Amino acid sequence: MSKQIIFIGFLLIFIGVIFLIIEKIGFSYNNPLDFMFEKSNSKVFIPIGSSILISIILSVVFYLIKKIF
Repeated sequence: MSKQIIFIGFLLIFIGVIFLIIEKIGFSYNNPLDFMFEKSNSKVFIPIGSSILISIILSVVFYLIKKIF
């Protein structure tokens, strides 16, 4: 159990570093399934596509972790 927690921690740090590098480069991510509605003083952002993508990636990662350990 402790190996899994340490692995997940390193994985999260790695993903965070990747996001920092992408942010510094200036790459903008526009998923067509993420909806944004703007009115005069309000902005609503609904990340449906990003949620689905993250869910698929995490499912694969946890499946691989389960197979390794």
